[in-house]
Amino acid sequence: MNDIAFPFSRPLYVMAKPVGPRCNLACDYCYYLEKTNLYNGHSKQMMSETLLERFIQEYIASQTMPVVSFTWHGGEPLLQSLRFYQKAVELQKKYAGDRAVDNCIQTNGTLLTDEWCRFFRDNNWLVGISIDGPQRFHDAYRHYGQNLPSFVKVMRGIELLNKYNVEWNAMAVVNNLNADHPLEFYRFFKNIGCHYLQFTPVVERILKQPDGRHLASPLQENGRVAEFSVTPQQWGDFLCAIFDEWVRNDVGRYFVQIFDSTLANWVGEHPGVCSMARTCGHAGVMEFNGDVYACDHYVFPKFKLGNIYKNTLLEMMYGDFQQNFGADKYNSLPQQCKKCKYLFACNGECPKNRFATTDDGEPGLNYLCHGYYRFFEHVSPCMDYMKREWMAKRAPANIMNAIRNHEMDISSGKIY
Repeated sequence: MNDIAFPFSRPLYVMAKPVGPRCNLACDYCYYLEKTNLYNGHSKQMMSETLLERFIQEYIASQTMPVVSFTWHGGEPLLQSLRFYQKAVELQKKYAGDRAVDNCIQTNGTLLTDEWCRFFRDNNWLVGISIDGPQRFHDAYRHYGQNLPSFVKVMRGIELLNKYNVEWNAMAVVNNLNADHPLEFYRFFKNIGCHYLQFTPVVERILKQPDGRHLASPLQENGRVAEFSVTPQQWGDFLCAIFDEWVRNDVGRYFVQIFDSTLANWVGEHPGVCSMARTCGHAGVMEFNGDVYACDHYVFPKFKLGNIYKNTLLEMMYGDFQQNFGADKYNSLPQQCKKCKYLFACNGECPKNRFATTDDGEPGLNYLCHGYYRFFEHVSPCMDYMKREWMAKRAPANIMNAIRNHEMDISSGKIY
């Protein structure tokens, strides 16, 4: 089914930013902290309870699915008061009717307390923790002002989540430092009991903006790739090394988003993450003052859809601009991508990273293309095997036994 032709066939997502880009950390690679410059006239940059109620009521009313999923993001959303989120739960119950409501909040973990964790447990919130692996990698870029480290406080936050049996997962930024140590990185998360892991490759370009921002927008062609960015070669090597350990030991036990999404695309299912989908545009973001943008990575004036006080979420998210934005993910691909045998697997990844050129000089190639291609070439035999298991209504995790029993060679895909 074409998601653009049938936009109501998928849930509508609008990520809420209760404190906008404000954060208690000053991570070197953060793409969002400098968004404060877009709102210099707003000294507080905190979402009001009036806006909170308007958003919750309209967001629930706009859904076509039986489950409504809220995502709270930042900046650092725990800079907002606990009372704010308690109010959010009250309002969700008020407006949900017979629909179920899920909540997920992404935090750096440094502000977690017993009180916060009791709230998350009692209300069944999923907590995403931003952590970049072992301390020497994490503290290199994820720190407070004046380079004060944050790792110890993040780990204390994870201990509190475990103490209260709060469900949590990890979002790990892969950069120029930790990418060279994939197995140490992966095993760290296994050692701390993290069974759900998302890798996010950091790719940013430095380009000074008139309003004080220093990162290039997706529409700007110039700018040098930031030093902290992962290189295509690093990204490919990183994924291949971790996949080899995962496919031998951890399928069905540890869930790595990019591996699960790749398998989903291999069997023809929706990958569950916009960067790997054929189209995008169904996941917007709302700032602390009600401004709605096309995507979390497209919070630039060009991609502002409107404001919830002036426009409905349906008007903004299903309007022509947003629908074209979503369709352009595929339509704007260079011919090299459209002819690639792995187009089905990556779909050009996130358009924000498409500032490289193809072998014949056509613009619009994803900067990480060569890394992804290496990864797909490497995992293809295993993906084919797991696809056959899935199609036969057997567990893809059977691949681990096949490898252990020497029934399959993971490098060639040969079955004995």
